Amino acid sequence: MVERGDHPTAVLVNKSEADRFWSHVVKGPSPNDCWLWTGAISDDGYGRFWTHDGVRQKALRPQRYAYELATGTVLTSDVMLLHACDVPTCVHADADPLVSHVREGTARDNMLDRTQRNRHANQWSTWRFRGLGGKERGARSRALRAVILEHGWDPARMSAALAGMEETHPRLF
Repeated sequence: MVERGDHPTAVLVNKSEADRFWSHVVKGPSPNDCWLWTGAISDDGYGRFWTHDGVRQKALRPQRYAYELATGTVLTSDVMLLHACDVPTCVHADADPLVSHVREGTARDNMLDRTQRNRHANQWSTWRFRGLGGKERGARSRALRAVILEHGWDPARMSAALAGMEETHPRLF
């Protein structure tokens, strides 16, 4: 067992748990690429990783688990992680905020980030394509996972999956 973090309520992590976690992560070939979760994906498009604290089992968002491992910080429930890459299944966490694709924030930070990136869907949005609902985000996350598991790191196929396009759709370029 290794201690995760120096927080007074630090959680003990079984090494095999971390190995199990990393077995569901595919890292892109470039240092700046996303690290994509290929394990369970919730209906809202975000990953799900099951842990056991010695007493009970619980589900965590994989990016939270990765962030805690990378930084040694145990996140409290009021801390949100914001994605710089806007890919819900990305778990690229690093202690260096210039490298990490996720950063700590509040619910307010998350709403501001969502608005600034125009990921929200409302009648005042000026973009033709507004934010995706949870169901569509879930479908795209599962499509991305399927591409990675079947074809490996294939940027063209991954891009199509993130755009909600089927492989059989004709392409202009």
